[in-house]
Amino acid sequence: MARVKAKQDRKITWKEIKRQKSLLIVAFFVTVYGIIFYYLPLAGWLMAFQNFKPKSGLLGSKFVGLDKFKFLFEDATFIRAIRNTFCMGALNLLTTTVMAILFAVLLNEIRSKIAKKTVQTISYLPHFLSWIIVTGILHDALSSTGIINDLLLRFGVIDQAINFFAYPKFFWPIVAFANCWKETGWNAIIYLAAITAIDPCLYEAASIDGASRLQKIRYITLPGIKPTIMILLLMNVGNVLNAGFEVQYLLGNGLVQKVSQTIDIYVLNWGISQNDFSLGTAAGIFKSVVSIALIVVCNQMAKRAGEERLF
Repeated sequence: MARVKAKQDRKITWKEIKRQKSLLIVAFFVTVYGIIFYYLPLAGWLMAFQNFKPKSGLLGSKFVGLDKFKFLFEDATFIRAIRNTFCMGALNLLTTTVMAILFAVLLNEIRSKIAKKTVQTISYLPHFLSWIIVTGILHDALSSTGIINDLLLRFGVIDQAINFFAYPKFFWPIVAFANCWKETGWNAIIYLAAITAIDPCLYEAASIDGASRLQKIRYITLPGIKPTIMILLLMNVGNVLNAGFEVQYLLGNGLVQKVSQTIDIYVLNWGISQNDFSLGTAAGIFKSVVSIALIVVCNQMAKRAGEERLF
């Protein structure tokens, strides 16, 4: 009986494989792509433990152990870059998440379908703009003769124009605003999808009980999308050290360098420009390890709190 059952199971398995043949072929090519472009390049991490020379290659370069990591953590510029990257990444994560949730909730409250689709479509557009265009708009708007200074002067908020890019205290808020303006509409898509999955009967029952719009949002909408919020936060917390490169590099200058330089800019200046590829690789490994650690720690915290988690 056992042999007959095993034979039947084997037939069912092969039958299922034949039925899913197209899907398995696609999965095979995706797996091969991932191995070639995501896992094989990890062999390059060996450079972080070498005094890598392009002419010598990975196998011929001198092994120096943890010297490159030691140099990084003894360098005050790199420590400052870690601080800047983490602070800007955390600020971006907080502001973009809050604004995306707020925008999705408010957009869901629009009763006119035409108005809703129009606002939603317009909100997507900045996502497709390059950072070159976005930073150009910011430069024009925040310049001494830009619209922001013009409005502040007209309403008597300031007595003379402010050069916003000359003061370090303004740089992080400007970067956070740029990310919010560019990504809020795009990030709100998944929250809108989560809101549409909420049972309409809950809203009808709340209306019968005399609940206001704010009460519906507080007691139905936000709890309904809470699992989605937690999952996205856990996924995005690993990108805290990916605070960006383009916006900081394009908006930064000598006056705000102490608050604008991120790890990626440090790698460009000291790793690539100086041909010290080992140093750049060591900085990249540091980012990857910290990102994995953040995801694991936050996931465990969510697990202990009884919230949604990744694993």
